[in-house]
Amino acid sequence: MPEMNGGNLARNLLSLYPHLKLLFMSGYTADVIAQNGILDDGVNFIQKPFSIKELAAKVREVLRE
Repeated sequence: MPEMNGGNLARNLLSLYPHLKLLFMSGYTADVIAQNGILDDGVNFIQKPFSIKELAAKVREVLRE
């Protein structure tokens, strides 16, 4: 996305849909992302690479919250 990052997109969407479930993904580890202030604490995250099985499990987990 040339004009915004995932965090900005999430904030925009949450302002319209406050109960929207979000799942961030990145090739960086969750620790690196958290240390750089990219994701807030408690944000749903999956690290690349991941299998279809891992993605499905994470999506189920997020939807149950």
